[in-house]
Amino acid sequence: MAKKRVLILCTGNSARSQMAEGLVNHFAGDEWAAYSAGTEPAGTVHPLAIQAMAELEIDLAGHHSKSVDVFRDDSFDLVITVCDDAAENCPVWLGNGRVVHLGFPDPARATGSEAERLAVFRRVRDDIRRQLLDYLQSNG
Repeated sequence: MAKKRVLILCTGNSARSQMAEGLVNHFAGDEWAAYSAGTEPAGTVHPLAIQAMAELEIDLAGHHSKSVDVFRDDSFDLVITVCDDAAENCPVWLGNGRVVHLGFPDPARATGSEAERLAVFRRVRDDIRRQLLDYLQSNG
């Protein structure tokens, strides 16, 4: 059976969508192939996102942020936006695939010491893991 394809979108493709891609491919990779992109790609993955994911033995070090345009002609079973509606505009997907919104705050906006900021990345990572994987399992 072919894997279902999910595209995860946010603005910068440097934290939330990258973590979501890694989580889906790691924990649900038997059924889903996840990809991520952003409307305004930052160019790199945030170092604290890489660190938070490494704690789960998921390596994002080789990842880079990508533009949503890279995937415009691709077909997806599902497209998930992960931006925080209250703080930013979600990307608009004009390609194929059912669009769903699961909002999470942007951990890259966290302030404080590195330890405090890492704690925010961990909390967002864990929220994404729980909500996104539950959604895929229930709606896959």
